[in-house]
Amino acid sequence: MMSKHISIYKTKQSGSVLLEALVAVLIFSMGILALVGLQGAMIKNSSDAKFRSDASFIAQERLGRMWTDPTNVANYIEDATPITQLPNGTRSVTVGPRRFATVTVTWEAPGMDKHQYVTSAYISDAK
Repeated sequence: MMSKHISIYKTKQSGSVLLEALVAVLIFSMGILALVGLQGAMIKNSSDAKFRSDASFIAQERLGRMWTDPTNVANYIEDATPITQLPNGTRSVTVGPRRFATVTVTWEAPGMDKHQYVTSAYISDAK
């Protein structure tokens, strides 16, 4: 009588290991997909950071040239001059009253929004 009770218990449990394995594979697959998504976001964010640092360098370089040549500040005025360091990049330079210079760098990577970096400084008179 004891053996009949054990065999009924075994038949109720058959297939549970397979079900547990399938659930484990499902959870593992979801984790891998999440990691792939994070890696894609990380690559996008690192390229955005590179573009921002390049834009900052380009703008600061232009201001530096203007500071070293203050007598010819008007020669540095530009309007949407193409720059090759950034995708679809342009640089604009304006000089306002009291020699207040503003450098604007814009760029647009494929499939992304248009970005802009603006910096300003006073250019002192030549002495």
